[in-house]
Amino acid sequence: MDKDERSILLDLSEPDERTIETLRGAQGDLALLGAGGKIGHGLALMARRAFEAAGKRNRVLAVSRFTGGHSRQALEEDGIAAIACDLSDAAALARLGEASEVLYLAGRKFGGSGGGEAETWFQNAYLPGVVAQRFPRSRWAAYSSGNVYPFWPAGSEGPSEGDEVGPVGEYAQSVLGRERVFERFSRVQKTPLVILRLNYANEPRYGVLVDIAARVLSGEPVDLTTGWVNVLWQGDSNRMTLSALGLAQSPPAILNLAGPKVRVRAVAETFGRLLGVAPRFTGEESATALLSDGSRARDLFGPPRVGFEEMVRQIAAWLEAGGKTWKKPTRFEVRDGKF
Repeated sequence: MDKDERSILLDLSEPDERTIETLRGAQGDLALLGAGGKIGHGLALMARRAFEAAGKRNRVLAVSRFTGGHSRQALEEDGIAAIACDLSDAAALARLGEASEVLYLAGRKFGGSGGGEAETWFQNAYLPGVVAQRFPRSRWAAYSSGNVYPFWPAGSEGPSEGDEVGPVGEYAQSVLGRERVFERFSRVQKTPLVILRLNYANEPRYGVLVDIAARVLSGEPVDLTTGWVNVLWQGDSNRMTLSALGLAQSPPAILNLAGPKVRVRAVAETFGRLLGVAPRFTGEESATALLSDGSRARDLFGPPRVGFEEMVRQIAAWLEAGGKTWKKPTRFEVRDGKF
């Protein structure tokens, strides 16, 4: 990790007072299940820094298959216990140490075809039941997605936590399956749980904003069919995630982690001005969009530290300087649920 990426990581892992106070109440270690992905390091490091700020010596356990090796070393260099474990391996799961706090990050979005859908359902709806039984007395926060909601009128703020779900496509259906399985074990085991419907997190290396900026830079048309999206800075998502542990209950609480909505056309035009490239467009704005009303989270935890203008400025500067990206497109423009 070069110094510029290190600077991003430190920014994304800075805890606030609410996060510190939440983890001050932790009775034991904190485990992140599925920590080898793009958000795991920042979230784990924020937890470690929050424990330190709270004067506690609780460990942060980052659990993943770690097939690449590099992410494991980077975590360990930051004082995080990186544990290689396939969550579907019952023996390996049994060997994991105990944790009073559990964050569930594992999941699969791009199922493809020819058997990919089965693996998506396995990871998104089967594994949650397996791991829920391993940590029945822990306090849980589990990631879900705003994809569990139906498309909503574009002129609105989107559905709130009490509105009906209506997932489009097998990925979104499997994520709702994850929620239902976790809910079942929360009720039966009395496991305190909060389900976090995330929509969409961004930082300089990935996210909807990076997707749009990259298209502007390359001259590729920006699809306007889904004309509005929610955007949230990854650092704000991280602090809300850890703070949300304080909301865990049985039956589970549900919380939308979603930033304010922005217009895709306006995002592309803003990047165009910053990058000196006239954006091209395709498609017409639909009357509906995949949105989430994140006002409850903002009421609980305060407004995002990083607003839209600062997100765009940082991302434009990073891309203009040739900063690398994760090359993991969100495919936010997909409307048929086939990712």
